[in-house]
Amino acid sequence: MHVALGGTFDPVHDGHLALFERAFELGAVTVGLTSDELAPKTRHVDRYVRPFDDRKADLEAELRPLAEEYGREFEVRELDRPTGIATEEEFDVLIVSPETRGGGERVNEIREEKGLEPLRIEVVEHVPAEDGERISSTRIVSGEIDRHGNLTPDREGRGRTPPSDE
Repeated sequence: MHVALGGTFDPVHDGHLALFERAFELGAVTVGLTSDELAPKTRHVDRYVRPFDDRKADLEAELRPLAEEYGREFEVRELDRPTGIATEEEFDVLIVSPETRGGGERVNEIREEKGLEPLRIEVVEHVPAEDGERISSTRIVSGEIDRHGNLTPDREGRGRTPPSDE
């Protein structure tokens, strides 16, 4: 089975790890990582997103031990459009979170228009933070929580612009 999922993954957190674990349980994994151009367009909150190459290196470092644990192959590919790689013929399953389920349904509409079989859509529930709210990259970069969902009231967030070189 060939499994697809996509996102910006900046930073990778325990909610993402739940998505990745489910993907590796099912088969070989291809992760679509948003391009530098697409990433800001997919954000619900205006914030700085690190460059593609930095995000890809961090993502591969997280995926490698999971791939080894499950005995699976993985690939990270650049996404230039929201429906990404999942409209390609080779995939069987699409991993989504509750808020991206609609995007998965749109992917299946596109696949149907192309004469392809629909993907099985696997919804992985959110991972709660210490305060019961979901773990999200936005909360992490704002300084509210760390990547594991622990509250971090004394930590300063990342901000909306790239760090200066000063």
